Amino acid sequence: QVQLVESGGGLVQAGGSLRLSCAASGRTFSTYAMAWFRQAPGKEREIVAGISGSGANTAYGDSVKGRFTISRDNAKNTVYLQMNSLKPEDTAVYYCAARFSISGRIRTNDEEYGYWGQGTQVTVSS
Repeated sequence: QVQLVESGGGLVQAGGSLRLSCAASGRTFSTYAMAWFRQAPGKEREIVAGISGSGANTAYGDSVKGRFTISRDNAKNTVYLQMNSLKPEDTAVYYCAARFSISGRIRTNDEEYGYWGQGTQVTVSS
């Protein structure tokens, strides 16, 4: 079992930055691929970024490429999402997710992730 707790959300002006953190329980964090998803009101949940267990592989949604960076610290059982140049359309609830994986391949379908955090709200004002 993996429990995930997100933090770092809030209100920021367009062009600003935020860093989200997701702390995971358990002693085998490096065997889990991690991802950030987001869901805006009235929209489907979408992939923001994913990272393999070792951190060697990453993937990003098209709308955040070049602005967001996902990283992880396996010694701290934590994954991060650095968000720069934020836009009003980035406003959403951001969720951390985990799936057991040793392959290194990043999955972008939310149905493939079995563990989820409670979500943290990010609001970008114009």
